[in-house]
Amino acid sequence: MPVDQHDPFEDRLSAALRQAGGTFDTNRAALAAAGQAHGRRLRLRRLAVAGSAASLVLVGVGGALLMPSDGSASEETSSVATDGTAKRASFSADDVIRTLEKLLPKGKFHSQEGRGTHSDLPPYANVVYDDGKGAAAVSVILERIDLSAVTGDNGFDPARLVMPCPKKEAGAQSAFDSCETEKLPDGSVVTVFQGYEYPDRREETKAWGADLVTPDGQRVGVSEWNAPAEKGQPVSRPEPPLNPAQLKALAAATQWRTIIDTLPEQSRMPTPSTTRTSAAPRAASGRVVERVLATSLPAGLKVVSRGHQETEYAYLVVDDGRGKSLVEVNVQPNMADVADQLYGSGSETLPDGTRVATHQKPGEKGGEGVVMWTVDTLRKDGKRVVISAFNSGSQETAATRPEPALTIAQLREIALSPTWLRVG
Repeated sequence: MPVDQHDPFEDRLSAALRQAGGTFDTNRAALAAAGQAHGRRLRLRRLAVAGSAASLVLVGVGGALLMPSDGSASEETSSVATDGTAKRASFSADDVIRTLEKLLPKGKFHSQEGRGTHSDLPPYANVVYDDGKGAAAVSVILERIDLSAVTGDNGFDPARLVMPCPKKEAGAQSAFDSCETEKLPDGSVVTVFQGYEYPDRREETKAWGADLVTPDGQRVGVSEWNAPAEKGQPVSRPEPPLNPAQLKALAAATQWRTIIDTLPEQSRMPTPSTTRTSAAPRAASGRVVERVLATSLPAGLKVVSRGHQETEYAYLVVDDGRGKSLVEVNVQPNMADVADQLYGSGSETLPDGTRVATHQKPGEKGGEGVVMWTVDTLRKDGKRVVISAFNSGSQETAATRPEPALTIAQLREIALSPTWLRVG
């Protein structure tokens, strides 16, 4: 699993945010966000040459996708108007966890983890649920989409942003038994998938889920496993507890939309009576980044392992029959203000304003003979997509092939894919 050195500034900032919990007022939250952005920018030169993604640390607890438990602070509470309609407020981690537990069929719960709406990171809940047939991890993550970046002349189409099913010719297809996308009566679009945690099925851990996007830009991602954790624990039942219809119903529950509506709005399309807000887009879910990367691969590549960080980062190890090759991607919002530092001489600017830089150089983690090919892109809206490929399954081990499994042209095509506009 790719790991680089910790950034001390970010470590201190994370600790401070965890200690402060939900006690920030608006101005302090803005300062914290600015500090976090500054910390990220301190790494820019290293990111620009190292493909960016490698410098981030994969986060996990017991192998499961568990976010930091800072959201459990009880100080953060939700509020509801006296007439029963929700007013702009906040929801604590406990609120999100309780909502998930109430929406699931009757059963027992333990090992709850979550985060509320006070954080710069998306709200989520993760529980171990037992309906009497075996313990299973179930999680939900909630996001608000930046509509200004994805609304076309004909308005916003949720189908453009919902998780796409894998292409039939892509190696990632082997990780799925079924995948269907459906438009619901309210205009929402949902993808329901049934697959495996490990694409090569070396373990029997099944990963099922649903990804739903509403016409208002609300996004709900539900995931479940037939084990108490995403990774690292043996299966406890033949299949995850919820069938596809139940997954779809859980993702479509209106309770999630009420919670999402309390998140700061990313932006609105300007109208005569409204102007764009200054709230910055949220970081993309690492799980979604991983899925987009997997479904963007060219034909002939088999995914042998995969993983993701909580936000922004994901990786795949692929094999075309000639040896393993690590592929990493990082998706960062709000990077326009440092474009000149990232894209100097030798970079290009496309007709739509996208900046592109290409790097081919030796790896930097000590693996003998390892080379790293990188395509670094920056859209006009500030979204940066950096993708790197290596001629080894890990940067720390010796090269397993002469060149990475993806060419520069293929990396460029993935990095410039409009699908990334749907992420975050």
